[in-house]
Amino acid sequence: MNDIPWDKITHINYAFAAVDEQTHLIKVDDSATKMTWEGVPGAEMDPEFAYQGHFNLLSKYKKQYPDVKTLISVGGWADTRGFYAATTKGDCSVNTAGINALANSAVSFIRQYGFDGVDIDYEYPTSMKDAGNPNDFPLSNLCRGKLFANYEVLMKTLRERLDSAGTEDARKYMLTIASPASAYLLRGMENFQVTPYLDYVNLMTYDFHGAWNNFVAHNAALFDNKADPELAQWGVYNQAQFGAIGYLNAAWAAHYFRGAMAAGKINVGVPYYTRGWQGVTGGTHGLNGKAALPSQSDCQPGTGGSTIPCGNGAVGIDNIWHDLDKNGNEIGGGAVPMWHAKNLEHAASLGITSMPSYGAAWGLDANNPADVIQGQYVRYYDDKAHAPWLWNEEKKVFLSTEDEESMGHKLDYIINRGLGGVMFWEMAGDYDFDPAKNEYVMGSTLTSLAYDKFATASKANLQQNDLPAPAAQLDIAVSLSGFKEGDSNYPINPTLKLTNKSTQTIPGGTRIEFLMPTSTSDTITDQSGMGLTVVESGGNQNSDGIAGEKDFHKVALTLPSWKAWAPGTDVEVAMTYYLPAAGVPSGMRLVSGSQTIGLKSDFPALSEAVLGGGGDPGTGGTTCSSQSVTPAAYPAYPSWPQGDHANANDRMTNGSAVWQANWWTSSEPKAGDGSWKLVCSY
Repeated sequence: MNDIPWDKITHINYAFAAVDEQTHLIKVDDSATKMTWEGVPGAEMDPEFAYQGHFNLLSKYKKQYPDVKTLISVGGWADTRGFYAATTKGDCSVNTAGINALANSAVSFIRQYGFDGVDIDYEYPTSMKDAGNPNDFPLSNLCRGKLFANYEVLMKTLRERLDSAGTEDARKYMLTIASPASAYLLRGMENFQVTPYLDYVNLMTYDFHGAWNNFVAHNAALFDNKADPELAQWGVYNQAQFGAIGYLNAAWAAHYFRGAMAAGKINVGVPYYTRGWQGVTGGTHGLNGKAALPSQSDCQPGTGGSTIPCGNGAVGIDNIWHDLDKNGNEIGGGAVPMWHAKNLEHAASLGITSMPSYGAAWGLDANNPADVIQGQYVRYYDDKAHAPWLWNEEKKVFLSTEDEESMGHKLDYIINRGLGGVMFWEMAGDYDFDPAKNEYVMGSTLTSLAYDKFATASKANLQQNDLPAPAAQLDIAVSLSGFKEGDSNYPINPTLKLTNKSTQTIPGGTRIEFLMPTSTSDTITDQSGMGLTVVESGGNQNSDGIAGEKDFHKVALTLPSWKAWAPGTDVEVAMTYYLPAAGVPSGMRLVSGSQTIGLKSDFPALSEAVLGGGGDPGTGGTTCSSQSVTPAAYPAYPSWPQGDHANANDRMTNGSAVWQANWWTSSEPKAGDGSWKLVCSY
């Protein structure tokens, strides 16, 4: 713990706790609460705490650095399995009892061990088949279409329990998530309705490419370089409806979440590790080449297939994490911490001819050709994607890396866009140079770079959008539903439902405007005859960092001139768009005559707007007080001035408005009927 740069970070996520599949309670292994490290400087236990292990050390160092918040990360790639049983019953319905047990356990856990909150790393509650850890497929694939709805109940319940505990304890308990950044996974996560419950989101903007397939490209590109081989394979750059938006990069993921969250609540993930392949053919110094595993029958579960082969992941000295499969065999992935990658890059100048000094301790065998230095690792840099890589021409090995140059561009992007900051996985991958050892070692170079840049940056943007505030509001309920499951959800065509819960009849001809994030293209339409269209495009090149990059498209539709929107009734719009977009719609405004009106949910302190109901949509209506009209002087519908009808010029009240009959009528006084005109509203 004393190796952590406590003075340069704001939050620590301890990874990982798991969810017990039977009890649905949070659990950790002995290293978290029971182990001790005798004789290790800085690892002495603090007797103040009833627990030992890593949690004791976290609490000990937090006494010195009280501003650093700690969260327990629950789940992760290897420990997500417990979420399926805790949230979802065998019949796919929501497991309310399991969710309550998990939420109550989370509160007890953070109270017991001194954490400031809970980070949920559920990989993944998406309807896309075979997503997540292949070991979980027997559970995860059973109820794909219900996972996200049940996940939403989990997050709502957690938020409520944490807030209640925070009130009792007079402190704030945080709830965050590690979110996928892949458009494929997010396409199966509906409108990402859990964002209202989050303090912030950590984007896993890495693992965009890896040896699960044969496409050799960047692990963690900042921008799209318009040449991503996987996107090119699927024709993304050639399909007009995609708007040439490459979606395997950090900028795209940030745009996705801007639809639902203020920029300052979005953190970009940075990998302190590599991904890599061997036996690469084609490409430029390997980049955008291919590397299929020679024997496709040896692919790891969940990878490879009839269309896309699994990749030939780098091994040995190019894979010193040495992840093993269930049979104990090395999983080739080119996964090494960045301090080791720096030693590979600079091996010749550092005089490393066989293996670094730590090689044996990391399981390398000097007698195994795969475990020793062969050839030269040359660094190259993609100045469009802002991503570096190492290429070994002799071995045909490609390692996608992260360093000061790429990190600097990510930090500049975060600052310029007003985003919240960076999350990195994981801390032990950062590097420094040790002159005494003449090697790169675990350190804090990239973390220090972030600290220094953020120290002089402007504060993050905590505004959802920069639209002018309206003068009044109406109570309009908004929902987006009807998402299809899995691969059937392309194009994305949910139903937008708007319910008029106000007292006002909204005139025909009223324009409804809202925002959609530029994670999707500006090809946005409807199948409802409402004329939904993009009236202001935010651009289709948003993910390659061009000047004038915008977060939103402005979309609008107009109510039919002949149809008023009465209180208690709905307007439904069948939307169509082509890339995932969170938080749809946001920033909604109603434009009626000269009035621009917001939603009550966004502006609860504003007074309710007064509209003209069924009159000329351009007038905006008038109030009864301004016309010296007394509503109580007239019968209130359904009482009639003439027994069962009204004659021409008779007046009645209905829907907080005074109406005047144009002729003999027995129809309800309301807009759009033709028999009535609006006198005034009250």
